[in-house]
Amino acid sequence: MLTQLRNIVQSVAVSADLDQALHTLVQQTCLAMRTECCSVYLANLEQQSFDLMATQGLDPSAQVSMSFGDGLVGVVGQRAEPLNLAYARRHPAFKPFPATGEDAFQSFLGTPIIYRKKVLGVLVVQQHQPRQFDQSEESFLVTLAAQLAVVFAHADAQGGWQGTRSPILLEGMPASPGIGIAQAWCDESQPRLEDVAPASSLDVSRELDRLDAAIDEASTEFRRLRKRFDKELQKDALAIFDLFVHLLNDPMLREDITVRIQQGDEATWAVRQTVEAFSARFSLMDDPYLKARADDVKELGQRLLYFLMAPAGSAPAISSPVVLLAHELTAGMLASIPRTLLAGVVAEQGAANSHAAILARALGIPAIMGVSFSPSRLHHKTVILDGHKGILMIEPAEALINEYQQLVQEEASLQSTFETALASPGQTQDGTRVEVHLNAGLSADSQIAINQGVDGVGLFRTEVPFLMLRRFPSEDEQVKQYRAILASYPDKPVVMRTLDIGGDKPLPYLSVEEDNPFLGWRGIRFSLDHPDIFLIQVRAMLRASIGLHNLKLLLPMISGRNELLEAKTLVSRAYQEVSQEAESTGESVNIPMLGIMVEVPSILYQLDNIARDIDFLSVGTNDLTQYLLAVDRNNARVADIFDALHPSVLHALSSIATMGARHQLPVSVCGELAGDPVGAALLVGLGYQQLSMNTRNVAKIKYLLSRLPHEALVVQANTMLTLDDPDAIRASTEAFLAEHGLDALVKIGQMR
Repeated sequence: MLTQLRNIVQSVAVSADLDQALHTLVQQTCLAMRTECCSVYLANLEQQSFDLMATQGLDPSAQVSMSFGDGLVGVVGQRAEPLNLAYARRHPAFKPFPATGEDAFQSFLGTPIIYRKKVLGVLVVQQHQPRQFDQSEESFLVTLAAQLAVVFAHADAQGGWQGTRSPILLEGMPASPGIGIAQAWCDESQPRLEDVAPASSLDVSRELDRLDAAIDEASTEFRRLRKRFDKELQKDALAIFDLFVHLLNDPMLREDITVRIQQGDEATWAVRQTVEAFSARFSLMDDPYLKARADDVKELGQRLLYFLMAPAGSAPAISSPVVLLAHELTAGMLASIPRTLLAGVVAEQGAANSHAAILARALGIPAIMGVSFSPSRLHHKTVILDGHKGILMIEPAEALINEYQQLVQEEASLQSTFETALASPGQTQDGTRVEVHLNAGLSADSQIAINQGVDGVGLFRTEVPFLMLRRFPSEDEQVKQYRAILASYPDKPVVMRTLDIGGDKPLPYLSVEEDNPFLGWRGIRFSLDHPDIFLIQVRAMLRASIGLHNLKLLLPMISGRNELLEAKTLVSRAYQEVSQEAESTGESVNIPMLGIMVEVPSILYQLDNIARDIDFLSVGTNDLTQYLLAVDRNNARVADIFDALHPSVLHALSSIATMGARHQLPVSVCGELAGDPVGAALLVGLGYQQLSMNTRNVAKIKYLLSRLPHEALVVQANTMLTLDDPDAIRASTEAFLAEHGLDALVKIGQMR
């Protein structure tokens, strides 16, 4: 039985087109199950129907289409479960199609073809004899359908079967908002680390010279790119190129490559091994920003390979706008095509927080990451890239192109309107003040530019220096970095989160293996177990704030009052030490405000008891949602369950806001929800007056709030607390935004 299953699936997978695949499927299924009839119906989303696409036993010339829920096939699709009948005609849902010649068949067994909760079609077998198919037969068909679902979905995503309905829809992760309509241009010119094979060399001196030359050329390229984009980007985006130059000249990276070459490896093989080792440190981390640093390190390695391998050829001859498709997106690719000719970018690998994605956002180029595609089949085909939803449509209908072109015009007009709100203070239509803060992204790597549109920094991560070194950074090294950030925002608060490391973000020089790192040794747990490291970091922050007085300390992963009090004791000790040192120079050190991240569910039930021990709260909606729903947001199999608008999350957020108001504690939200129009509207309605978000969302959220009366936001949020379905909550709030003249914003979010 297993052999028969494998043979059918393999035969279908290697078919040249859809018609051949389906014909092979029904023919071999009939043989394997010894039935007189097998048919396959595929879902037609446009017509909301199941269409007969191939059959062995019925009349193949018959045109059969059943609406969803109509007929026995419709029942199978609607219920998403098998239906096994000895007398099919006796079932109340039976619908006759005389043209097919099915009158001769009595028994019916149908099972849905499901991929990630979506019913792609229905597979049916029938026999003349009235009998129920036995359990082994039903199990065979169900197993076959489950395996076929993966084959169908993969082939459709790769554009591998001609004859599928237009447009082919490919899904990925939104990395930069916007819409691009143009021909696809597949760039396969960049060398890939995984293609470098082990190789040795006896000429160590030559390989070292090649490495030095490649590093020099890569450094020169990044400096050139920085200069090219100097007038287009803000300083925080330009700092990406400074970081790349810094990493290329990092002694640790260079030393590791050099050692491998001295041991006999060719320069290309030495680069691959070293870069993969560095990249692996970041790829195992849970934090999306830190995880994305793995892609940045790989990009550096690939640029080194590019210059080591001295590729021949010139730049691509592109004369009209294109959507660039690449295995991995790099800064060099973005720079190789004039901005006026780059309608969008799609990458097979990479993350929404990689530096290439950040650059795309800064340049206003729509981008999607994590899209599986076949370059040879998509090259030069017309595509629509929707960076809001993370989808790519191949050869769309003219009507759909026209609809998206209209949307592009509306979006351009809307973005221009957003910019008018950037310099204004954040507030609702009736004057309720809402502070808008920045989640520092690149700031963990280098200085960030003063953003006049924000009220301060709501979250500054401090992990990167700890992760990039072979040792703990010294106190003076940390002081230098923290001082640069604090000085960039004079007279504005900067919330610095203490080290959120350990467990799922292991230090390369202090590795720890855990069965469940999400629930392990991380955040404040690590810091309290290493008070020496914690004291050095807090001392560095306090020293960096001398004369500026805009530092606020934030403690991550607090799950109980005992952890908070222990951390406060150490903070107080660090303050006393720094104060005594400052006295000798006549300087004074302010006691910073101290807050905690609300992300561990247990702390929700202790907020009243710890209110007197803290000065503010910061809600991390990403982790809070993950822990409340028991969902790993980075796991594709359950990612669709992760929803910050889940009723349990909204009720938790409402409870936190109510407690903060009761104790007169400022409460901020620094998770992704704050930058989502629907999320921001609900948060303000729930009572939040401080939102922290990525730079790209600041103007949009300010504009949004300026068009909404506070009283209406409160009514909408309270109404949403009565609903029990996340989709209903989002749909209702989108309708609410549309009612207040924000229908263009809603349309951009809904368009697929």
